[in-house]
Parts: sequence; C-alpha cells; structure tokens
Amino acid sequence: MARRNLFRPPPPPPDVDSSAADTGEQKSRFPNTGAMSGVKSTLKDVASNAVREISVDVIEENGPKDRLSFSDADVVTLAESIKSHGQQVPIMVRPLADKPGHYRIVYGRRRLRALRSLGIPAKALVRSLSDEEAILAQGQENTQRLDPSFIEKALFAAELATSGYEQAIILDALAVDKPMLSRMTKVARSIPKSVIEQIGSAHGIGRRRWEELADQSRSESINLEQITATLALKASQTSEDRFGLVSDAITQTLKSKADKPVLSPTLSVKYNDGTALAEVKETARALTFKLSKSDAPEFAQWMRNNAEVELTRLYEAWRSEQEPDWSKTEQ
Repeated sequence: MARRNLFRPPPPPPDVDSSAADTGEQKSRFPNTGAMSGVKSTLKDVASNAVREISVDVIEENGPKDRLSFSDADVVTLAESIKSHGQQVPIMVRPLADKPGHYRIVYGRRRLRALRSLGIPAKALVRSLSDEEAILAQGQENTQRLDPSFIEKALFAAELATSGYEQAIILDALAVDKPMLSRMTKVARSIPKSVIEQIGSAHGIGRRRWEELADQSRSESINLEQITATLALKASQTSEDRFGLVSDAITQTLKSKADKPVLSPTLSVKYNDGTALAEVKETARALTFKLSKSDAPEFAQWMRNNAEVELTRLYEAWRSEQEPDWSKTEQ
C-alpha cells in the first residue's frame, strides 16, 4: 500500500463539489492535532533555519571571546574574498530582548568585521538562545571549524568560569574532559593575560610547553610581565617565535639566579657545653632564627613566651649603638 504524502491535501469526497472543498471543509483537512500538527511544527522549524540578511549596524560584538585576536590583514583578506565570491558561511546571532530589532553575535566575529568594512548586510542564522546555549553554539562551531590553539581554549575556559558558567557548560562548549579543563584553567590563571596577548595564539605551541611556562612563571623570582616588556616583541614575528623568546628569557633568568652564591651559610649557635640553641639563616628577603625543640626544648619555649620583650630589648640596644656619642664629640 502506497504511503500518503502528508504535504498534499486529500481529494474531496465524491458527493461534495470542488467549491465546497475550497471553502469551509478545507479547514477540516488541516487539523491542529495529530500528524498535521507535527508537520506544521516541522515547517515552522525549517523557516526558522533560513538565512536572513541583517544590517551589521544592529549586531553587537560583546560577549566571551574564543580567539585571542585577528589582525587587520586577516579582515582585509576575508573582505576581499567576500567581495569577490559573496559571504559563503553565515554568522549566527541571537535577538536582544531589551533592544528590539538588535542582535548579539554568537559566532562569526571575523566575518562580521569584514562585512562592516564592506558596508553590506550580514547573512545570518537567527536563534533565540539562552546564554548557556549561545556559549555551546559558539564553542562547538569554532572548535569544529577554526581549531583554536590550546592557549585560546584556555583563555576562553577561564573567561567562562569567571563569568559564572557551570563546569558542564564549559566542558561541552570546548569538547574537553575535566582533567584537560583543569590544566587549561591552571595555565590561563598562572600566565598574565597581557603576556599571552603579546605572544598570540601560537598554534604550533602545544599544551606541555604552555604548562612549563606557567610553572616557571609561578617562581617568586620571576616577574613575567617585566621580562616580556624588555623583549620588545614584534608583530612581524610569528607567535611561535614570540613564545620562544619569552620562554628562553625566563629560563635564562632562572639560571642566572640559581648561579648566584648564597648570601651566607647557615650559622649554628651553640652553648659552651655543645647544646644546639638555634640556627640563623639569611636569604634575600629575610633573616630567620630556628630554635631547636629537640636539643633545648625549655629554652625554645621560654623564647616563645618572651620573644616580644627580648627582641624589643635587642632592638633598643642596636639603636643605642647607632646614636652618636655626644660626650666625645663635645671634647
């Protein structure tokens, strides 16, 4: 038995003329329930998937960014392609509830910039999406089409987390698992964003090298922003080369600090009978006294109870030594 085409209305009954079929009874052929209701819903969905032309002046670009940047040259090249061949891939936007007739970009920021430069409308898919749905669409589309670098994904993940998005949303948007998300977040939070922006997307630099740079930057003796500023990185260099310069500079800084001699060896203070009282250690930032609770526990406790008094007394004695002897001066 042949399957009936649901998109074609059934023929009128034999005892009813065609004029009747075209008037009142035609409504009964398209009921709002059952299979035909589903067909209407499907047709509505198809219509909503249609690409529309929207003025670029009513599309806003704010929101989380999944790419570090794109250069003016990139935009010019894309604009020339669009001018010659038309916009081949639509952007996606979503309506702004508080600004009727205006939209916010979901994905396609570079295309939007190119279209702005040409002064022509954008071909766009319009979707009524929540913030979470927009993030999922943005992340998945760019991951599949643009293949962002590790550091771009890391910054995107950190920005989403800071904006309050749930972890499940971030995982789906980036198509990563929890361990990878943890690594991304760690790198993005360890390396100053200003340094990452100066380096660039660095597609040729993988996760491990970014993690090594993040580990080095956490050293107390490293000021990554200061070191990067001294390098005078240039836009003419590739982002991979800029990464290499920053990495080499940090490695050299750490090596030079490690090669510096210790300010002074640890001093052991002992009593006449050989009892170990304390160790005195000097670093670049502090002078530390370490009292032994095993060799002289009673003294260590006494010092703990009288530390304020004794240190104040010692400080006053030191100050008295710094004051000039006026009696000798007057003679």
